[in-house]
Amino acid sequence: MTVAVDTGHGRLTATAGADGRFTTAFVPTAPYVRFSAAPQASGAYPGAIDVPTSPQYLHTAQAPVRFTASTHALDLKQGATGTVTGRAEIRTTAGWQPLPHTAITLQGDRVVAGETTTDSHGSYTLHVSSLSPAPDAELFAGADGLPFQQLAAEPFSLHVAYTTHTGMSAFLDDDGTLKASGYVLFEDAHAKWPARPTVTLHYSQDGRTGWKNATTIPIRIRHNKPLMDETFARTLTAPDTDAYWRARFDGNPDLATSTSRPVHLYRYATRVTGFHVSPDPVRKGHPVTFGGTLQYKKGTAWKPLSGGAPTLYFKPRGSSTYHYVCELGSDSHGHLIGSTTAQQDGTWALAVSRETGDHYLRSSRVTDYVDVR
Repeated sequence: MTVAVDTGHGRLTATAGADGRFTTAFVPTAPYVRFSAAPQASGAYPGAIDVPTSPQYLHTAQAPVRFTASTHALDLKQGATGTVTGRAEIRTTAGWQPLPHTAITLQGDRVVAGETTTDSHGSYTLHVSSLSPAPDAELFAGADGLPFQQLAAEPFSLHVAYTTHTGMSAFLDDDGTLKASGYVLFEDAHAKWPARPTVTLHYSQDGRTGWKNATTIPIRIRHNKPLMDETFARTLTAPDTDAYWRARFDGNPDLATSTSRPVHLYRYATRVTGFHVSPDPVRKGHPVTFGGTLQYKKGTAWKPLSGGAPTLYFKPRGSSTYHYVCELGSDSHGHLIGSTTAQQDGTWALAVSRETGDHYLRSSRVTDYVDVR
């Protein structure tokens, strides 16, 4: 007659022989199996009663498993992918052998950060995504519930530094004052600001190498939310008036550093050489003209500054105050252009001291005393 065998994970059938004995075989799919058997009614035995045997219990022998890993910790920037390589083995009666076609899984708290399978030689390459940080994860070879091999595990740490974005605008005044302001933001809701976030202003001669620190600026935290700008600002005397500038968010283990685009800011030093007023002495009401050369310094060389507008001042004899007179000009050779009328004894002064345009610094004042008769 037919006998049904319940393996707990499926049903098999066997046929009893003349002596009532039956045999069937199955491959266990779990390390623990509870099974029983029961006769089945048939045409030959229409009155057979389905009375199962007492449950029998089977435990499989799980072979030990081991594996290697090229690293047990990854520090990734958000959006990057890490790689872990290694080899899995299983211990048999012949010793340790390669373990093929077995799952390698990196798993944190309810998060699978990476998964692959060993090849025919037991080797694997696991690509780990930064989308799911798991600082207290485990690396597994195999899976729970396999009947003939144990589950092997190694501790693993997957740390992610979230992406930040930094922007900066800067301006250089004609007295060498640098005014810089900007923002920093992050995108991921899991990211958190450090206690005292800062950015550092850097400057470089070519905008690519040799960056130097100029100052560190605190970031003002107002929103503490993703995609919301947190701002910084600082005014300082520029240590270099012809340089590239950038702002770098200093970051922390949980927020990646980021840098603004470099901006080239330059202001050239200016000076007036050979300044003199003629004639001297001069009759009252007669014109006086101004000689000298207006120059700017580029690198180590002084060059003529054409089209400049240095400011002319006059201080009467006995006074301590200079008064604005007018703007002079300069030709293509930097020679001064302009004249005015002499009214009294006093000192004439000239300097690049008012609005100098976007690329020139103020100059020192030069003077010449004129006697009016």
